[in-house]
Amino acid sequence: MKKIVIVGGSGFIGTYMQSFFKAKGFTVLPLGKEDTQKSTGEIAKVLEGTDLVINLAGAQIIHRWSASYKKVLYNSRIITTQKLVAAMVQMQKKPELFISTSAIGIYATDGPMSESNYTYSDNFLAKICKDWEAEARQADDFTRVIIFRFGVVLGKGGGALSKMLPAFRLGIAGTIGDGSEPFSWVHIDDLLSAYLFVFVNDKCKGTFNLCAPNPVTNRELTKTLGKVLHRPTVIPLPKFLLRFLFSEGATVLTEGQCVVPERLLGNDFTFKYPTIEEALREILD
Repeated sequence: MKKIVIVGGSGFIGTYMQSFFKAKGFTVLPLGKEDTQKSTGEIAKVLEGTDLVINLAGAQIIHRWSASYKKVLYNSRIITTQKLVAAMVQMQKKPELFISTSAIGIYATDGPMSESNYTYSDNFLAKICKDWEAEARQADDFTRVIIFRFGVVLGKGGGALSKMLPAFRLGIAGTIGDGSEPFSWVHIDDLLSAYLFVFVNDKCKGTFNLCAPNPVTNRELTKTLGKVLHRPTVIPLPKFLLRFLFSEGATVLTEGQCVVPERLLGNDFTFKYPTIEEALREILD
């Protein structure tokens, strides 16, 4: 029986991931924030005997970015990853695979972007992603490493969709600005399947975009969500209001990326929900 440790396993994605791998017959051990604050030696003892280490740790990104919160965003990702890699170095038997997280926010806002044809952004979110990935790649010396760059994850009971639904159900939602911003996304079921896929396919290594093969614009997302819910979507949300609420953190909502999963498709991974309407209907019906 394979053993998996999920760091940051109590959040929206981590909770789904625990259930998914348990249903597949894996032994799953979630590690929380208090666990990662222990010494690397203590963490190594917990990780011993683990076949797969999954790193989902990181403070909530949709938040007002004060100077102090930017430190929290950065440290919760970079320092935690540093400690995990240092702990794995001390393990007698190294894990077969280390899967760490990143985000498509590393890319510039034009596109489409793929793993082989891209431009990186130069903002704070991109810096986090670059440093985060660099720390994870330190494990390349002793195990297979995969870094998943997440699009916006859609699923029942949490994530970005749960924040959007109340306004849409009341019929008081609309596009952000003019709605032209790209929106790259992935259904939670496809995300989970991708994790299992790269674990069993040991030729897979390196960086993968984890998003559906059909990115949309904010306008397309808005109209499709209104269609599925049978609600009007005529009231736009001004960008200045988001900037007032979230300061620099508003860029996560107002500056999307158009990203395609070139490497997953090239390795014959099949998306169960390749279009936004299929994804939203499964989640909301």
